[in-house]
Formats: sequence, structure tokens, C-alpha cells
Amino acid sequence: MIGLTGGIATGKSTVAQRLRELGAYVLDADIIAREVVEPHTPGWERVKEVFPEVIREDSTIDRKLLGDIIFSDAQAKKALEEIIHPLVIARMRSEGEAQERAGRVVVCDIPLLYESGSERWLDEVWVVYADPAAQLRRLMGRSNVNRERALQMIRAQMPLEEKVRRADRVIDNSGTLEQCHAQVDALWKEMTE
Repeated sequence: MIGLTGGIATGKSTVAQRLRELGAYVLDADIIAREVVEPHTPGWERVKEVFPEVIREDSTIDRKLLGDIIFSDAQAKKALEEIIHPLVIARMRSEGEAQERAGRVVVCDIPLLYESGSERWLDEVWVVYADPAAQLRRLMGRSNVNRERALQMIRAQMPLEEKVRRADRVIDNSGTLEQCHAQVDALWKEMTE
């Protein structure tokens, strides 16, 4: 299984979509993270216990409030990760192993790959990189946040340079979409031949 990661707004989703188009079975940790805390699941029960203020009357999680809490409190962020990471990893490993047995190339799109220790169970890690100016511009544009909030969100993650240093492969997504796709296509060809 290949782990795909990068910093916020570096273009992981773009790379994951291209890998899907090329034939990879992509597991998205963000989607699974939402599923494992759906109302009345064991994950939801733990979130309710630790962060009762984020549970709405209809039992859904107020994700904006939860985000505000964890981006401003490192201990709260750690507490949430301790709830969600094991559930997400267990689901990814089991579904990924089943897909590999069926002959598929599996890519696990995991934003917090290193933070969750997932490099230990993956065969290889690919990091999507974008230069800091492009990353900041993309984040402000897509999330409609000011520069200060965008920088706070970027700093809440492991430094991108550290991820690049630890990667098996790096895809530089600072340029055009075509340049990004060319790098992904070359890696896919190398891996599948």
C-alpha cells in the first residue's frame, strides 16, 4: 500500500484523483474520519464524551466549532487524534488489504500520515509538495480564510519540509496541473511496470 500525504492545500486531492484515473483504489482518510464519528457510532460516543460542546441537537458534530477548538489548543487536537486515528487506520488497513488481495494497487490518502505513525504499516510514502507561497494562496482561496488563519492552519501540521525529508517519493505541485499529472503518471508507470 502506498501512503499519500502532504501539507494542507498542497494538492493531495488532485494527485489522488489522478491516481484513481490511472486505476488505483484510493482510500481517503478524511472521508473515513467522518464515517467513524457518524452519530451513535463508537467514535461519535468518544467525541461526545471528550468534546460535549460540539454535539448539536440533531446529534451531528459541529465541525466548525470542533476545528476552532483543535486549531487553538494542542492538547485538544491530540485528544481528538487519539480518538480518530486508530479507527481510521484500522478501517484503511482492513479495506486496503482486501483490495490488494483482489489485485488492486491501493493508495491511502492520509493528511496526517506521519503524525498518526502510518508510515510503519505502509509500503511506501509519497508526499505532495507545493512551495509555501502557493500553499498559502490556495488555502486562503479554497477555505475563504484570512492570511493569519491560513498560517495557523498550516502551522498546526507537521512542517512540509519534514514530510518531504521522510518521503520515499515527492511530487512537486508548485506548477501547473499538467506538470503535476506528468509526475504522477511517471511514478505510476514506474510502479506498475
